[in-house]
Amino acid sequence: MNNKTNKTNRNNKSRAAAGTRRPPSHRPPLRRALRREVTRTLGVLVDAEDFVTMAGRYPSFPFDDHVTYLHEVERLLKALASQGGHTTVALFDPADYADYCADTGADPDLPASRSRYTAELTATGAHVAYTGQPLSELLPTLVDTAVRYATHQYATLLLADAGACAECGQDIGRASHTRAVLLLRRLLDAAGPGVHHLVCSVPAHDETLLAVLHVATGPAQPPPLEPTGPCAEFLMVLAAGIALDGPGGLVLRTSRPGAPDRLHGWRLDRGNLIPLTEAEVFNAYCTDADTGEPLAPEPHVDYRAGFDITPDTPWPDHH
Repeated sequence: MNNKTNKTNRNNKSRAAAGTRRPPSHRPPLRRALRREVTRTLGVLVDAEDFVTMAGRYPSFPFDDHVTYLHEVERLLKALASQGGHTTVALFDPADYADYCADTGADPDLPASRSRYTAELTATGAHVAYTGQPLSELLPTLVDTAVRYATHQYATLLLADAGACAECGQDIGRASHTRAVLLLRRLLDAAGPGVHHLVCSVPAHDETLLAVLHVATGPAQPPPLEPTGPCAEFLMVLAAGIALDGPGGLVLRTSRPGAPDRLHGWRLDRGNLIPLTEAEVFNAYCTDADTGEPLAPEPHVDYRAGFDITPDTPWPDHH
C-alpha cells in the first residue's frame, strides 16, 4: 500500500515537473529570441596603416588585405542586423590596444583579448550605433566621433590641470568653463536669428584643439546650449583656451534665407573674445593655411568685423 502510494506520488511529481518544461523543439526559437537581446560591439580598423600594424604584429589576426577586411566587416554588420538586437561599432586603435594589454596583462595575440578590449571601448571610447547605414557613411561618422571624443578628453584634462589660482584660490578650469558659457551666449544673442556655424581653434601644448558647433536661433528662440554633445565639446575647447591664456580664435558664419552669409571673427585674449577687423576676417578666410597663398573670396559671402561681446564682469588675471 505504501509502496504504491509512493510510486503514484513520484509519477505525479514527474508529470508536474515535465509540465513546467518546454519541449526541446521550442528551445531554438527561444535562443534566437534571446540572441536579439544581446548587445554586440565590433572594433574596426578604419585606417589602412593601423590595419598594417595589426596584420604585421599579431599572427592570429586573420586578414592581410584592408579592402577585403572592410568588405567582411560590412557583411558581418549586415548579418548581425538581420538577427535583430543592437550593434555598436568602435574605432580600434592598435597603439591603445597594445597599452591596454600591457596594463591588464592580456596576451595581445589572442582574439579573446581583442574582443575584451573592444567591449570596453563602449564604456571608455568613441563608438556609434550601426543602423544599417553603408560603411562609406558609417566610417566617416565613426572617425569624426572619435576625433570629437579625443578633443573633449584633452580639453577636460587641460582644465583639470589648470588647478587653483595662487592669489584668489578659485578653480581656474571651472571658472574658465563658466566664462566660456557666458561668452558663447553673448555671441549668439548678438548674432541674432539665423543658422550659425562656429569654429573655435586653440593651440595647446601638444596639438591644436578644434571644435565645431551648429546652432539655429529664431526671434523668440534663445540659443540652445545643451550640456551634452557638440555644444559641450565646443565649450570645453573655448574654456581650455581661456584657461591656457594663449593664442586662439573663433569664427562665426551666419546664414539667413535670401541674404548673403556673414562671416565674423574674434581672437582670444585674457578671457575675452576680441573682435577682428574686416580685413583680418577676410585674410583669415582667403589665405591658404598651408602655403600662405591668397584664395578667391566665396561668392555671396560678406566678410565683416567681429562685434563686441565683452562681458560686464572682467576676467581676473589668474595665476
